[in-house]
Amino acid sequence: MTERAKKDQETRLRKELNATYTRWLEQDVPYIITDGERRAFSRLQNDEEREQFIEQFWLRRDPTPDTVENEYKEEHYRRIAYANEHFASGVPGWRTDRGRIYIAWGPPDERDEHPSGGSYQRPAEQGGSTSTFPFEIWRYRYLQGIDTDINLEFVDPTMSGEFRLTTDPCEKDALAKVPNAGLTFMEQSGPWRKADRFNNTNGTTCGVPFGGQTEKRKGFSQLELLSKILRPPSIQFDELRGVADSTVVYNLLPMQVQVNYFPLTEATVLTYVTLQFDHKDLQFQAKDGVQRAMVNILGRVSTISRRPMAPFEATVVAESPQQMLGEFVRNRSIYNNVLPLAPGTYRLDLVAKDVVGGNIAHSQVALLVPRPDPEKFQMSGIVLADVIEKVPPKSIGTGQFVIGDTKVRPRVDARFHREERLGVYCKAYHFGAASTGRGLAGQVEYEIVQAGTGEKVYSATTDLEQVARGPRTEATIERFVDLKEFAPGQYTMRLRITDSHRGQTLESSAKFTVL
Repeated sequence: MTERAKKDQETRLRKELNATYTRWLEQDVPYIITDGERRAFSRLQNDEEREQFIEQFWLRRDPTPDTVENEYKEEHYRRIAYANEHFASGVPGWRTDRGRIYIAWGPPDERDEHPSGGSYQRPAEQGGSTSTFPFEIWRYRYLQGIDTDINLEFVDPTMSGEFRLTTDPCEKDALAKVPNAGLTFMEQSGPWRKADRFNNTNGTTCGVPFGGQTEKRKGFSQLELLSKILRPPSIQFDELRGVADSTVVYNLLPMQVQVNYFPLTEATVLTYVTLQFDHKDLQFQAKDGVQRAMVNILGRVSTISRRPMAPFEATVVAESPQQMLGEFVRNRSIYNNVLPLAPGTYRLDLVAKDVVGGNIAHSQVALLVPRPDPEKFQMSGIVLADVIEKVPPKSIGTGQFVIGDTKVRPRVDARFHREERLGVYCKAYHFGAASTGRGLAGQVEYEIVQAGTGEKVYSATTDLEQVARGPRTEATIERFVDLKEFAPGQYTMRLRITDSHRGQTLESSAKFTVL
């Protein structure tokens, strides 16, 4: 092959590839790609960038990005196939109005079909009988970002099989231009002319005068609905996903983050992620006599190579004087999510937005998930909590803040008032009792020292047998410390656990403040 022939072949191949990407943009995703995404795609310089864009395009819409399947993508192409099979009429089904709505919003909840038109009894507000062109009415109970109880009407006035989306309820009326035919009750008894259906000179709808200012706005409402329905469907929390993908760090909304690890098996560690928001940093809005603040949360765990692992989304609603979702304590709201992860290092991106105020927080946290080793005596970190209580049997292992059979609600900022109690929670694993066949032997020592002076202000010792629960290879440490006698200031809680069988002592500490 000559050099010129090679260049011609490369040119043809490049044109074919460019045509492939053009078809993807104009035929595969025209109804779901946003204007911003379309502009970004048009600025890409090479095929590698386009391939990466397409991969990210589908990933942003994948409801379960931690699995191999992309349910959104599969459903999208299923809808295209359905539209081509059922709505084609001289043009491919995906290019018709019905195809567009079906692809973008899915099948309607109800579908009223009149494929041949013919005799039709009008709704009560219009009255009378007429003859219609073929038409369909699609009803959606709810469409995210649009409204509830949505009716879309498609009419085939050319009798060609191509149904057009319309906002005019008169368009299906085949007798609208036939003198004295298909009159409504109002046209039969009132001064309104049939021509007004089209001229709209009297402000009528199919010959029925508008009843008031609300009715006069119906046309505008229909146009607004049409504008919304023809936009690409919004991606849930898409704005927060964009922030998570950005290298810009937002911290306008103060957000405190705490991560705790509790091994479940040798291959899985339960990673507890807790977020705390102070109500003084949120904006409340009065609605129905209640002051309410709302925070949308997006979390995403990825490997060091940026492969997504475990995404989660949530909304925390804070009401004054009490909380609806999440937890409410002393003018603060906290949210907790449990992620089962394999031992290793991960990156956690957390994005939160104050819905009322618009402020955004973006935090990047390194997750250093420990590796359980049954041959080694190990302990979790200390959780300083304001609630430590048993849960009903049916709630074991489920719900926010639940660790096994205990609800442990962390105080993320570690700030306690003197009238409160300081809760201390910890787990220790792989005691030597398993190898000896005997019971646990050892002790737990608690010590609190005041920062700065190093003065010991509290100490206690408990026999290990008294705190052991569950398997004989582990122990759960729970204790409350009354803070009434503590002077305001900063302190350090030190916890030592001794396993007499192994002859080992483990120690952990946590700082807190008394107000």
